[in-house]
Amino acid sequence: VSTGLAWTSMGGATLYIEAIKVKADKTDMKLTGQAGEVMKESSQIAWSYLHSAMDKYAPEYKFFEQTQVHIHIPEGATPKDGPSAGITMVTALLSLLTNTPVLDDLGMTGELTLTGRILPIGGVKEKIVAARRSGLTTLIFPSDNLRDIEELPTYVKEGITIHYATHYDEVARIAFPSLPFKF
Repeated sequence: VSTGLAWTSMGGATLYIEAIKVKADKTDMKLTGQAGEVMKESSQIAWSYLHSAMDKYAPEYKFFEQTQVHIHIPEGATPKDGPSAGITMVTALLSLLTNTPVLDDLGMTGELTLTGRILPIGGVKEKIVAARRSGLTTLIFPSDNLRDIEELPTYVKEGITIHYATHYDEVARIAFPSLPFKF
């Protein structure tokens, strides 16, 4: 399970991305949880990105061979869409692949590209407020959102450590400090 930060018309929210694997005849990925088209694209990008970067993140593992991976975003009655869950999805997949839990107090948001770059997102203040409400104390935001966060009042950010990332490598190091990455 990896915790993402989302913007909704009601304000910010935490978004839990769950991933499990089941033995299957062919490798496949399924996404459930009222995900919109953009979020479905994000899951495909996360899947492809991790697959392309296996040598970097988990060279001793095989990429989900003969396995169906099911990614679920709970609260299925609530529609979810947008690209900002990309890094959260890769993190859930990497956690599943390596059987390594993500840090408990970590929340993240960021659109992922196929090359691992992290693009800026919207709803910064709402996402930080949602993180505080959920007791998250460590957050990852795209580097391009640094100015948005610096402009927020100090009380909004108080008690929270915010990391900035331009590439997924930086997210992996924060989310999985015990993994021996070779980059």
